[in-house]
Amino acid sequence: MNVVPHPAAAARGAEAPRLLERMRRAIRVRHYSLRTEEAYLGWIRRFFAFTRRHPGELGSDEINRFLTDLAVRGKVAASTQRQALSAILFLYREVLKLDPPWIEDLVRARQPKRLPTVLSREEVAALLQRLEGTVQLIVLLLYGTGMRILECLRLRIQDIDFDLGHITIRNGKGRKDRTTLLPDACRQRLRDHLVHVRELQEKDIADGFGRVHLPEALDRKYPNAAADWRWQYVFPAGSRGTDPRTDTIRRHHLHESVIRKAIYAAVRKTGIPKKVGCHTFRHSFATHLLMAGYDIRTIQELLGHKDVKTTMIYTHVLNNSGGRGIVSPADSLHSIPPSESISDAGEGHPCER
Repeated sequence: MNVVPHPAAAARGAEAPRLLERMRRAIRVRHYSLRTEEAYLGWIRRFFAFTRRHPGELGSDEINRFLTDLAVRGKVAASTQRQALSAILFLYREVLKLDPPWIEDLVRARQPKRLPTVLSREEVAALLQRLEGTVQLIVLLLYGTGMRILECLRLRIQDIDFDLGHITIRNGKGRKDRTTLLPDACRQRLRDHLVHVRELQEKDIADGFGRVHLPEALDRKYPNAAADWRWQYVFPAGSRGTDPRTDTIRRHHLHESVIRKAIYAAVRKTGIPKKVGCHTFRHSFATHLLMAGYDIRTIQELLGHKDVKTTMIYTHVLNNSGGRGIVSPADSLHSIPPSESISDAGEGHPCER
């Protein structure tokens, strides 16, 4: 028997795709990254599937139930729960143009304060020895400049200034530009690497490709810029792919998963008992500069931190002998009497008899 859906339910079902499309347009108008777009739309789909009602009909109780379900049944991390909340708030404020007073009552997961994992210089050197080729060069840049992995992979040819010895990081976290140093250890290797990149672009042009994605509307303002050498990626992908927004076939930058897998394999080979990822080299960069006596404000600028309090987290390592020279009082004891074993302790302490 065919069941005819209720008209109101059918209307709500048809409204979901329209809301998703409106949200997609709102995200793109604000020039959010493709990753943010995919994440937000994914959370809103899950939100619709959970509530099965139009967002305008919901209140704080329904949204809190969704967020609680993520934490209790889904066992997601606090950062993941906060991302889901950000997507919901974007839907209400930027798409539906609603800002109900109960929004302030929504559950906001408290993110735990974690100390970053830091490698010693010897551990960094050991890992680099286990890497090779382009991956080794990228990891050396991460450690030598403090860049985030995507900041490094999104570098264009024009962002590297060999004469002035610095790298320009464009549209970094918080949509800010900044500069960082170009390590001497990377200069010649980068020059040699760019020779191969140029050969790759010339081959792509010969095959009818060779045009890269340009930020904002530069491709319309400068129609030939996409094939210009200055705009090519420093670390192009090994193969061409389809741009998910335009369906254009072109060569994007190297995917970060390639670097992550290589680092994971190198950590296993070296036997380093730490959880090491791409961001670990950024943490190590900042900590080693602090240990070398560089000013924390300078390090803040190199890292692109908005607040110096964020940079202050790296001072946690400076309480050892390689930092401020703090010595544990236990280490200042000249003679420590040998402890008795359980068998030598006799009947134990008087208070225990």
